[in-house]
Amino acid sequence: MASSLTIAGIHAAYGAVRVIDDVSLKVGSGETVVLLGTNGNGKSTLMKCIMGMVRPSEGTIVAEIEGIHHDLIGRTTQEIVDLGIALVPEGRRLFPKLTVEENLLLGAFRRAARAELARNLEVCFATFPRLAERRAQFAGSLSGGEQQMLALGRALMLAPKILLVDEPSVGLAPILVSRTIEAINEMKQRYQLTVLMAEQNFTQAIRIADRGYVIVHGKIAFEGRSADELNNNDLIKKFYLGL
Repeated sequence: MASSLTIAGIHAAYGAVRVIDDVSLKVGSGETVVLLGTNGNGKSTLMKCIMGMVRPSEGTIVAEIEGIHHDLIGRTTQEIVDLGIALVPEGRRLFPKLTVEENLLLGAFRRAARAELARNLEVCFATFPRLAERRAQFAGSLSGGEQQMLALGRALMLAPKILLVDEPSVGLAPILVSRTIEAINEMKQRYQLTVLMAEQNFTQAIRIADRGYVIVHGKIAFEGRSADELNNNDLIKKFYLGL
């Protein structure tokens, strides 16, 4: 069934500091859409608005899950997660003194996921075999790449329909960034997910994006209707490619 995300006219602020200014975007069913922007331009704030962690002052956020439309504004984060929307946060936010398996089990938060916990854990280990090898190891002792796999695996344990990924490349060596982006694409393809990924590494993000948006100072500065349009845009060349 279709799962999509429609954001229209969102404004958000922290106190008197406006961070998001009239942002609108759409993630269609089965798409990978990338939200490109350098640090401080509002990518993470928009992700938090979707997840109910920041309350927008204006605008609408509607998720279609299995053919049913849900208005996310005013819902708690728990309610949004229960719909099947998972966030892989910037910085991974793992529990370092819990094992890999314990971190994964904590990801099976929503009721539908708890009912299929054993199967989802098996799916997770099949997707990320390294986590199966490290299942009894403390999360804090993993390498950066392994921790990112664990953060993705924890989201997969939720059995999501829509996956939000915030800055997956942060703190990783280039080769690990490439592997992480490939893992996100594999998850999307294998489990038919709808993906919104906030990222500042244009070169890596464009590898798996169907299309995308550029956010500058809290506003959408450009919408690329395909990966080629993003690749050939002057704004992209200026900010990301140094041309």
